[in-house]
Amino acid sequence: MKQEWAAPLAPLTTMRVGGPAARLVTVESTDALVDAVREVDDADEPLLLLSGGSNLVIADDGFSGTVVRIATSGVRVESDDQCGGVNVRVAAGEAWDDFVAHACEQGWAGVEALSGIPGLTGATPVQNVGAYGQEVAQTIAQVRVFDRRTQQVHTFANTDCAFTYRHSIFKASSRYVVLDVLFQLRPATLSQPIAYAALADGLGVAVGDRVPLGDARAAVLRQRRSRGMVLDPDDHDTWSCGSFFTNPILDRTSFAQFRRRAADRLGSDGPVPPEFPAVDGRIKTAAAWLIDKAGFAKGYGMPGPAALSTKHTLAVTNRGDAKAADVVALAREVRDGVEEAFGVRLVNEPVLVGHQL
Repeated sequence: MKQEWAAPLAPLTTMRVGGPAARLVTVESTDALVDAVREVDDADEPLLLLSGGSNLVIADDGFSGTVVRIATSGVRVESDDQCGGVNVRVAAGEAWDDFVAHACEQGWAGVEALSGIPGLTGATPVQNVGAYGQEVAQTIAQVRVFDRRTQQVHTFANTDCAFTYRHSIFKASSRYVVLDVLFQLRPATLSQPIAYAALADGLGVAVGDRVPLGDARAAVLRQRRSRGMVLDPDDHDTWSCGSFFTNPILDRTSFAQFRRRAADRLGSDGPVPPEFPAVDGRIKTAAAWLIDKAGFAKGYGMPGPAALSTKHTLAVTNRGDAKAADVVALAREVRDGVEEAFGVRLVNEPVLVGHQL
């Protein structure tokens, strides 16, 4: 267990903003992770868990308590058969994309469309990470956690995780610390059916077709790079938290009101809001469409210190010398502008530490 005081946190996040931690503890084993969290809780001190830092905006004042940085490792096959699939237990501190690449190399299907997503594996069940028609909820069998309330290790089956769109029981409170995740993947040389139209177009196949796992991964990485969603230290479009806002899910009455607002603003023969079926008869629409049609184009805010990505309106980016306050101010401007234009309130996806929108 490594300890540092007044430790810089900005370099440990993909947004690269924020002040220092009063104390930073880096843990490399599950036992050390449990011990570190228990120690902070027993002392009744503020605790911040730091995973890959890809979904986190830390205030310029930093964090006044202890930050526990998760650096655990391990990928272990627990069972492998044609009927039950491949059950693989992955430590919370394993880099997510490294695991996806390994799965594709081993011929394990089920996470290939989640290639290129930054962060660590333990964070994926927290907000049910998803992209291009896949979500980790589709392949997670178990999540093993440390329960801060009972101070016991507990295992959640998939059905107990309360997975929904970008949400889970783990995101609902700070009670649980993810220790490792058990994935159930399918032995295959071909991907799961391609579920995203743009991805299918890029592969030259129809939606629902399967392609070699390596081809699916490469196509996803191309799509993400074109949107500035694959980390590159030389590209400020990737100095971000990825998608800053989740796609709104509206009931039918709210969606009808939104559609009328859109027609009033854009004209009866203007662009039509995208709509996708969601659970309970609700309708999902696209945050990127809302942002763009509300007047916030790619690159909005440049040459300021914080601006929307030049490749994708959903990403709020650090152009090199932004402060956390600059990032939050731009995100607030976009959120309020969308609500004023369309009556739809966007919800931030990253965790804001020391800030509120």
